[in-house]
Amino acid sequence: MKTVWQYLHSCFQTTFPLDYANRRRKISKNYTIKQIPTQHIMNRLLQHAFTPNQATSIGLLAVAFWSSVVGLIRALSLHMGAVGGAAVMYSLSTLLLLAIFGLPNLRQFSRSYLFWASIFFVGCELCLSLSIGFADNARQAVEVGMVNYLWPTFTIIGAVWFNKQPAKWWIGIGFILSFVGIATVLGGDGGFSLPEIIGNVRTNPLSYIMALLDALFWAAYCTLTARTKAQGNAVGFFFLLVSCILWAKYFAGGYGSLHFDTDSILYAVSAAACMGLGYAVWNIGISCGNMTVLAGASYFIPIFSALISSVLLNAPLSVQFWQGAIMVCIGSGVCWLATQNFSFRRIE
Repeated sequence: MKTVWQYLHSCFQTTFPLDYANRRRKISKNYTIKQIPTQHIMNRLLQHAFTPNQATSIGLLAVAFWSSVVGLIRALSLHMGAVGGAAVMYSLSTLLLLAIFGLPNLRQFSRSYLFWASIFFVGCELCLSLSIGFADNARQAVEVGMVNYLWPTFTIIGAVWFNKQPAKWWIGIGFILSFVGIATVLGGDGGFSLPEIIGNVRTNPLSYIMALLDALFWAAYCTLTARTKAQGNAVGFFFLLVSCILWAKYFAGGYGSLHFDTDSILYAVSAAACMGLGYAVWNIGISCGNMTVLAGASYFIPIFSALISSVLLNAPLSVQFWQGAIMVCIGSGVCWLATQNFSFRRIE
């Protein structure tokens, strides 16, 4: 039976086959690897004989990279603006992804998949970057980033509801726990308080709504990709679409000239690298490493992200915030456990 993390694995599959030994046997002896025109960086990396421990360690770097994205996007937006900064970041990420994975072969995807996947993926990335960029302050940017981390819960619910992934009844407990955690985060210093939550969201409803849409869009993309069993990697193409839309909005909106200095360039390159390299090292991890370790580590991204963002943006976070963040992680973990088949043997 296909587990949820095998299901998520299919959402990140690239155009290369996992069995490189067989592929290399098919290459003519008259040609070396360097002479193959379609060779790209990821292709070469996966031909390296990584041990499972090495691949797992490399895959864990994705957790660090993705945990840094929220803080870096916010810092970049303070220098270049929410739209301009996002446009620069995604443009650099696109170049990096194309260098790592090569040009995507769009012919292997159906038109309906490309249409809906483009909407979901592009919508996700636009909502992610702009929700953080449009936040009123650093604390709100971290809160908005935390709302985005409802995506694991939504993805698992989508797998159960749409793709008929078997699950235990207590998956509902994980779902409720995740939302209580987010509510605690949004309540500010008051914790889980409905008036505080409403008052906080009313200060900037656009950012919070986009953050929620971000989580829903990503869950929809994962569900669609797994349901259609799409083979290949179109992430570079999707990032290119995001870049084009952001540049169109930037020039149409009259946001003025971009301000380039040492800090803005550093943040732009760092954010783009975390985006692109995150996908790269994650692919190595899920291809050759220990999926159980990677799955477990990924559920702590909300906490790592909040910690890094708090330091990077100099945004002190309350005890109530950390309580909510922990509940989000536990809720996602409970949802995942509810989809697993555990068998216990009696030891004689």
